[in-house]
Amino acid sequence: QVQLVESGGGSVQAGDSLKLSCEASGRTVSRYSVGWFRRAPGRKREFVAGLSWFHGGTYVADSVKGRFTISGDNAKRTVYLQMNRTKPEDTAIYYCAAGVVTVGWSAWVRSTLQGGVWGQGTQVTVSS
Repeated sequence: QVQLVESGGGSVQAGDSLKLSCEASGRTVSRYSVGWFRRAPGRKREFVAGLSWFHGGTYVADSVKGRFTISGDNAKRTVYLQMNRTKPEDTAIYYCAAGVVTVGWSAWVRSTLQGGVWGQGTQVTVSS
């Protein structure tokens, strides 16, 4: 079983940068893809970015493309979400999630929402 521990949330001013970390542990972690979701008040959970330990592929949602990047440190089993040029609409609880590798990110999102492993969430607040 994979366990996830998130860190790095906080309060920033619009335009500032923030880096979230998700440390994964467990014997089978290499078989998973890991991603970041966010949930803003009154809104549905949104898939932000993903990275696959298995095949090395990454994905970044159009809503944050050009501002957010996802990366990983294999040795530390840690996935990072670098948030640049933040906006007030980035305010949300950010969750790290791990799910088994699938063909395509859409399938991975569906699979992970139903049966993935989730972190506890970290609050990000961006003030204007």
